[in-house]
Amino acid sequence: MLVFRQLFDPTSSTYTYLLGDADSGEAVLIDPVFEHMRRDAALLSELGLRLVATLDTHVHADHVTGAWLLKQRCGSAIALSEASGAANADRLLKHGDRVAFGSRHLEVRSTPGHTSGCLTFVLDDRSMAFTGDSLLIRGCGRTDFQQGSPARLYRSVHDQILSLPATCLLYPGHDYRGLTVTSVAEEKSFNPRLGGTIDAADFAGYMNNLGLPHPKLMDIAVPANLRCGQPDSGSAPPDDPDWAPLTRTFGGLWEIQPGALEERIASGSPSDIQVIDVREPSEFTDVLGHIRGARLVPLSQLAGRTSEIDSGHPVVAVCRSGARSAQATVLLQKAGFDQVANLAGGMLRWRAESLPVENGSV
Repeated sequence: MLVFRQLFDPTSSTYTYLLGDADSGEAVLIDPVFEHMRRDAALLSELGLRLVATLDTHVHADHVTGAWLLKQRCGSAIALSEASGAANADRLLKHGDRVAFGSRHLEVRSTPGHTSGCLTFVLDDRSMAFTGDSLLIRGCGRTDFQQGSPARLYRSVHDQILSLPATCLLYPGHDYRGLTVTSVAEEKSFNPRLGGTIDAADFAGYMNNLGLPHPKLMDIAVPANLRCGQPDSGSAPPDDPDWAPLTRTFGGLWEIQPGALEERIASGSPSDIQVIDVREPSEFTDVLGHIRGARLVPLSQLAGRTSEIDSGHPVVAVCRSGARSAQATVLLQKAGFDQVANLAGGMLRWRAESLPVENGSV
């Protein structure tokens, strides 16, 4: 079974695509974004997938790729066009190559014109294709920098994308209006730049007179993407929390596992870590008991009692299952707490792992 997810970066309006083979557990990511490495890694983990490769459709000018960071985190190979001129790639792709993930593969099609190194990735059964900026929904990428060419882009789109089956779904690299998918049939009929009876001369006249300003991040993004997203320092930014072994969920929360919290409590001073139990008072002393040293602050009262919690020390929120405490971590973050985590699985997991409690039944 094919696993497919469409992810979004609101800052650059960039789409990232996850494709996985459920049987083998192998997956690829198309056009990952630097700032969303944790999100993407969390999704892979939650879906039980192993990232084998990241694929960039081109050298982007509006965001930095997450390819290098994901390689450090997941061990994935970095792949992009041989015409890109990029360093640090593990595989330089050319027209006709295949990128396999489990029993599935993507066919590589060279579609230059927006940049000289643009690629379109076509799924093996031709049911979907990932066009980057070569073809957008009712539009296309600009052609006025990075070796862009209206003539080349017109040929690329018509020869390599609009020649696919009419029912083939097309997923673009960006959309600025909230649109998510189109099809070959739709773009052949309705694309105002490339569809219908528009010829190469019409297209060139249109593209040569757009008069658009250059992307704001171009001077930062292009050099970084020519390094496949590797920072100047050569290492990942040191911004992961270091006060405990935490994991980031796809929903955006930091979590700590019960065993790790118990070790942290046992090794630290009483004031070193704050365990805030957000259950109701009756639950605090019921059969599940509570973690030693935990402070009871019911979720219904938490917003009005944040001043009682020391923002200078880490906080772990706890509840029965991890649901209410997840809401508590969001509330605390909004209140300005920087070191906050949710206890994964709550007291149910804590007791299932036979960790020590106070006031609970044996």
